[in-house]
Amino acid sequence: MNVTVFCSAFDLDERYTGPAREFARLLGERGHTLVWGGSHAGLMGLVADEAKAAGGKLVGVSVELLSHKTYQGADELVMTRDLAERKAVLLARADAIVVLVGGLGTLDEVTEVVELKKHGLHIKPVVLLDTEGFYQGLRTQLDRMEAEGFLPKPLDQLVRFAQDPAEALALLEG
Repeated sequence: MNVTVFCSAFDLDERYTGPAREFARLLGERGHTLVWGGSHAGLMGLVADEAKAAGGKLVGVSVELLSHKTYQGADELVMTRDLAERKAVLLARADAIVVLVGGLGTLDEVTEVVELKKHGLHIKPVVLLDTEGFYQGLRTQLDRMEAEGFLPKPLDQLVRFAQDPAEALALLEG
């Protein structure tokens, strides 16, 4: 399975890197392909290193703006013109999407893939790994949107939340 992973390109605390490392290891051990933002920086680089060390294939999708941060050693590297094209390629190459901790770019990516799923433009599973309750604020907002009629279908048909790496992978493989 090609699993697109959205996550931070910043160096983070072990409470975030540990679960990300475990998820990437499981991904590689199970023979899945990591499709990610193509960077060697921060959590992105750590996830790529771990998936590769565990036997996974790597498909990086980078953007010209960040070409100086591309990961050396990916099995395939796709360069895109801009961030919008990169998001489109990341989604197109995915059989499933997992969202690890991240900043504004990661939030932008997850909201776009969920919005596209809401409109029926893809049916790929989307799972947020809620490490240390990182996505509880987003979960609260999405629950409110569902409760107040802003979503055309049940929230769990659009996105799922996992508490640990094994659960995240199980939701994809299930």
